[in-house]
Amino acid sequence: MPIVVNLDVMMAKRKMSLNELSERVELTLSNLSILKTGKAKAIRFSTLEAICKALNCQTGDILEYVQDDSGLPND
Repeated sequence: MPIVVNLDVMMAKRKMSLNELSERVELTLSNLSILKTGKAKAIRFSTLEAICKALNCQTGDILEYVQDDSGLPND
């Protein structure tokens, strides 16, 4: 998938545990874990906003577009 979730990187930079982030953004541990491991298929803007606020970062610090190396155009 060309969108990479760097939530674990930002959490490490801020020295914040998954439990603490879960409490701050009022999301379950399981939902945050799905996002953290890159298994999420979607994220609400309100959730992304809450995460950025809790981690004091920008959306681009959490979500990153990585070009697909297959050589095929992305449709």
